[in-house]
Amino acid sequence: MSALLQFDGLERTTLPAKPVHLAIGMFDGVHLGHQSVIESAIHSARRSGGQAGVLTFWPHPSALFRPDQPTRLMQSPAMKRRVLGGLGIDFLVEQNFSREFAGIDAREFVAFLRRHLPQLAAVYVGENWRFGRDRAGDIALLVEEGRKVGLAVFSAPRLNHNGAPISSSRIRELLATGSVAEANALLGYSYFAEGMVERGRQLGRTIDFPTLNLAWAPELRPAYGVYVVEVLAAQQHPLKGVANYGLRPTVEQTSRPLLEVHLLETSSLTYGDKLTVKWLHFLRPESKFGSMEELRLQIARDRDSALTFFRKPAG
Repeated sequence: MSALLQFDGLERTTLPAKPVHLAIGMFDGVHLGHQSVIESAIHSARRSGGQAGVLTFWPHPSALFRPDQPTRLMQSPAMKRRVLGGLGIDFLVEQNFSREFAGIDAREFVAFLRRHLPQLAAVYVGENWRFGRDRAGDIALLVEEGRKVGLAVFSAPRLNHNGAPISSSRIRELLATGSVAEANALLGYSYFAEGMVERGRQLGRTIDFPTLNLAWAPELRPAYGVYVVEVLAAQQHPLKGVANYGLRPTVEQTSRPLLEVHLLETSSLTYGDKLTVKWLHFLRPESKFGSMEELRLQIARDRDSALTFFRKPAG
């Protein structure tokens, strides 16, 4: 598989001379609905000998239009790049969502794309996607302007799960309430955190539950609590674990939430290692205990619950 081409803005994008099939969207979470849009672009590109790519944005438009109440994103740009790259696209363009970009007239948007991507053959979006100044552009306008220059437009219908549309906002709400298993069902993969193992106060060792402390600061904070997790590191098999994410009220009331992972099997992981932590199942909310002994006993119960989870047959 060839390396993913990555570009910082359309003005810096240079591609091979092959037809371009472009999926466009914010794609926060890259959930199953997003994947259906992107996979359509990939399939069309493969059939026609073209190249498939994604045009996405940073920051979220709300940071420009509602700076006092911006949408808290569930993924950093690096995490989104990782998920998008895993879908099999050929290139990725991350466009700065600036006031200038937001001010492009909707009727000029197709011409703007063609100016920077002269090989553009087709665009792929969700059925409710809006674009251009004041979000005046919709699918009908995109089709109208596309026809003028021979550009095909594909719009994917929203996918539903349990009778309701899959959306980034719905997944954010699920994560905020600890419903990580349902969030994973909508994502199509396990929600994950990434970061380097940093040195902590090593209090876990004193109660026989050493932890790996991860440097991780997401915009959208999942519910504070205890989770069953799977840990991945370079050149190692996945490791089973149980994690606490929160402010550690029993030990110290911190202002910055911490992600602490206790592994259920032996490992050589240590400070400075980069880890991916997949969140599988919510066990309980974070609680304040009356003593370190009470905390130790609860962690032991959490560990047993996590082991029981992993013993269950898949599916």
